[in-house]
Amino acid sequence: MERKKFLQSSLLGSTGLLVGKTPGSISSPGFKVPDDAPFHLNYATHDGMFKNSAGDDFIEQIKFAHANGFRSIEDNGMMGRSADMQQKIGDALASHGMSMGVFVLEKGGNGANTLAAGKPEYVEIFLKGCREAIDVSKRCGGKLTTVVPGDFERHLPMGIQTASVIAALRRGVEILEPHGIVMVLEPLSDTPDLFLRTADQAFAICKAVSSPVCKILFDMYHIQRNTGNLIRNIDWTYDEIGYFQIGNNPGRNEPGTGEMDYHNIFKHIYEKGYKGMLGMEHGNAKPGKDGESALIKAYRDADNFQ
Repeated sequence: MERKKFLQSSLLGSTGLLVGKTPGSISSPGFKVPDDAPFHLNYATHDGMFKNSAGDDFIEQIKFAHANGFRSIEDNGMMGRSADMQQKIGDALASHGMSMGVFVLEKGGNGANTLAAGKPEYVEIFLKGCREAIDVSKRCGGKLTTVVPGDFERHLPMGIQTASVIAALRRGVEILEPHGIVMVLEPLSDTPDLFLRTADQAFAICKAVSSPVCKILFDMYHIQRNTGNLIRNIDWTYDEIGYFQIGNNPGRNEPGTGEMDYHNIFKHIYEKGYKGMLGMEHGNAKPGKDGESALIKAYRDADNFQ
């Protein structure tokens, strides 16, 4: 299939389109959005986010999320769940017309087994994870998997490390592309030892890999901490962004709890016509049911583009 058409069908079509809203459908002033109405953007909840309101059962949390307007989930630990649970989650999502966001590709941890080293044994662990992701994807319905290349290999020049990462990713996309599974590369701020830290660095790598199934996971919390300048970074790298994640700074909690103006950020992303998912990879600022209600309200407020 022609790459442009493949990207449109696999990256946008199957990874969770906006539900019932298109640019231009912004609510008018004074309009009360129903509690179960979809948001303008497609926010993805995660296991534990609504446990006080819905209980510990992730399936019940998915139902609760849907009842409050959310239309996607993400699950970093999906590959570690039993095959039966993966299938149950996939079935629950399908029955509610919801989509599966990212799950983390198993490659031996974020820092360990770094692809920047160019070592065959590390690359093979990564490729094994790619092969295993195919069956996980079939069960849960997910078409996006997070890839973190690992730590710097400090005895090697940066160009050599980058070339090693690109070479490994090209082998990975050979496995994933026939199944329409998109690997999204995530720049992180957890430690300065990590190889991939900025959006422009990920952009250059994606351009070099040159595959519709190698894109950027633009985690706004991490990009804010490492470089800031979020909206301009989004514009610079937008062609290669396959997924967003959310978290305010400091604190890594919901919109409205830190320095980041998520109302303006969400509005900018919406007006660019983004139709993918935005993972809610953050905590709740307040405990209990009240904290979960406050989180939902924070998203309603940030998503209210009047």
